[in-house]
Amino acid sequence: MSDPEKPPVDEGVEEIAADEEDAGPDDEMGAPQFTGDMAAQFLQNPEFLAAIQGRLGQMIGSPSGYIQSLPKVVKRRLKSLKKLQFEMLQIESKFYEEVHELECKYAAQYAPLSERRRDIVSGTLEPTDSDCDWPSDAEEDDELATKSSPKKRRLEEDELKQKAKIVELTPEGEEKTDDGEKEEENPSGIPGFWLTIFKNVDMLSDMVQEHDEAILQHLNDIKVKFTPMDSGPMGFTLEFHFEPNEFFNNSVLTKHYIMRSEPNREDLSSFEGPEIIKCTGCTIDWKKGKNVTIKQIKKKQKHKGRGTTRMVTKTVQNDSFFNFFNPPQVPEGDGEEEEGDEDTEALLAADFEIGHFIRERVVPRAVLYFTGEALEEDEFEDEGEEEGEAEEGEEDEDADPDYQPPADPSKPPECKQQ
Repeated sequence: MSDPEKPPVDEGVEEIAADEEDAGPDDEMGAPQFTGDMAAQFLQNPEFLAAIQGRLGQMIGSPSGYIQSLPKVVKRRLKSLKKLQFEMLQIESKFYEEVHELECKYAAQYAPLSERRRDIVSGTLEPTDSDCDWPSDAEEDDELATKSSPKKRRLEEDELKQKAKIVELTPEGEEKTDDGEKEEENPSGIPGFWLTIFKNVDMLSDMVQEHDEAILQHLNDIKVKFTPMDSGPMGFTLEFHFEPNEFFNNSVLTKHYIMRSEPNREDLSSFEGPEIIKCTGCTIDWKKGKNVTIKQIKKKQKHKGRGTTRMVTKTVQNDSFFNFFNPPQVPEGDGEEEEGDEDTEALLAADFEIGHFIRERVVPRAVLYFTGEALEEDEFEDEGEEEGEAEEGEEDEDADPDYQPPADPSKPPECKQQ
């Protein structure tokens, strides 16, 4: 039984004390010395171990003082290593600059293919038979069907004809005309191509509101244009091309991103390659009454002196994908960047991530996000990470000395004597 007069051990390691009769001889400072047996007893106490673990948890990430305790001559050598590290990062920075130049070079080779994709999506170009020579799931199903028995194939064909006959009937019992069928089965291009992609990708679907969908139906292409190093700071521009529509007069909406590839002398560990540091949008020339980025609300306003009230109409920002083209500005000081408020920084971080994702994944692999194949790959990556975490949990469970495996259901439970 524990002594109720002793303070509980979970209030801190310093508060754990031993009675004088259990302590060893005092040291020169008068502090009691614990014997090996006493230390073993404390280590067997789960409350004591929990208190130690809590203290160690608070120390994680805090400086140990080891670097500060080194002799000056060793600290001097560390400075030389940091300078070498900075020079290596400068070489790495040059590597990324050359990679950017390669992106600019190969973008010219991608351009004809991207333009052909745009024409097919918009319906201005009909692909040839050789263009469509690509296996699909439907063809694999047809191949499997040809391997079935002739009798089974005839039955399936008769069943399909019967279903087709039923579909062809109008509600009045009359057959539909061929013109109606052709009109329904042969739309122009690939309707809703980019809107479908936006709705498939979680990062983008969160931005798209219901009132944005009618506008995005007119989006027929997204291009990435890289800024060569000799034309300005490293960066790229996203171009959203729209067909004529009833919402705005612009044919192209742009979003320009500026990147930095130089390491920071004050924080060498933060350099991981080029990073987006700034972005600028464009002005959308909305047609009258079609601006979906704003809305009007009515509020009651009370006069301080007379006490009378009146209704006033205020214009406020509305949730919309098209706010993407009016990002918050990065605060700048005297030649150096200054930190803004947390909300602004969070919005900018999200904006940079979205811009990078559109450039790196969505535009180069658009058709795979339309069909969902790219989404399946992303899901498999996430599931792999979760499985890894589960395996770690299983290892911890097996290493637990108190863990008891579940009883075998084929064996009867043991009877315990009372």
